[in-house]
Amino acid sequence: MTIAMIWLIAFAAILFLCFSRWESSVSPGLDRLLPAVMKTHGDNRLVWSLALAVLGATTLVRPVDMLLTAIVIVLLVLVGRKLAGWAMNKVDM
Repeated sequence: MTIAMIWLIAFAAILFLCFSRWESSVSPGLDRLLPAVMKTHGDNRLVWSLALAVLGATTLVRPVDMLLTAIVIVLLVLVGRKLAGWAMNKVDM
């Protein structure tokens, strides 16, 4: 129960901060990090604030789980790139 309360408090705080500082710092920061297809351009304030709040609160409560998840995702991306490169070399163009 304590972990759930900590998560809810962290979620509410991060959501409030992201939503209130959207124009000044969050949206420009996301636009610098994201590829062109995913850039916010100031839109979707609620969606991005909710997503950042969930990720931030989960990282605060369960940091090891988030770290292991990130490592698994990075490994899957690296293996996928290697397989795609190998497949492209096998294809005759």
